[in-house]
Amino acid sequence: MIKITVGIEGMACGMCEAHINEAVRNAFQVKKVTSSHMKKQTIILVEQEIPEQEIRRVIGKAGYEAVSVSSEPYEKKGLLSAFRG
Repeated sequence: MIKITVGIEGMACGMCEAHINEAVRNAFQVKKVTSSHMKKQTIILVEQEIPEQEIRRVIGKAGYEAVSVSSEPYEKKGLLSAFRG
C-alpha cells in the first residue's frame, strides 16, 4: 500500500475535512482517507499510486489548495507486525 500525505490550505473545521474526504473518495479508489484541519493535511491510503497533479486538481475543485504532496510505502501496523522478520 501507499500512504500519500497532502498539505492543504483552506480547511477550517470538521465540515471542511468531510468535504475533502468525500471529494477524494469520489475521485479515486482509496482504502482510507482522513483529514485534519488542525494539522492542515489529508492522509490517503491507496493500493496504486495517484499522480500528484490529479490529487491537486481534485483538492482544488473542492475549493482548497494542495500545497504539498508526498508519498511513501505504507505497511499496516498490526498486532503481529512486531513478530515478522
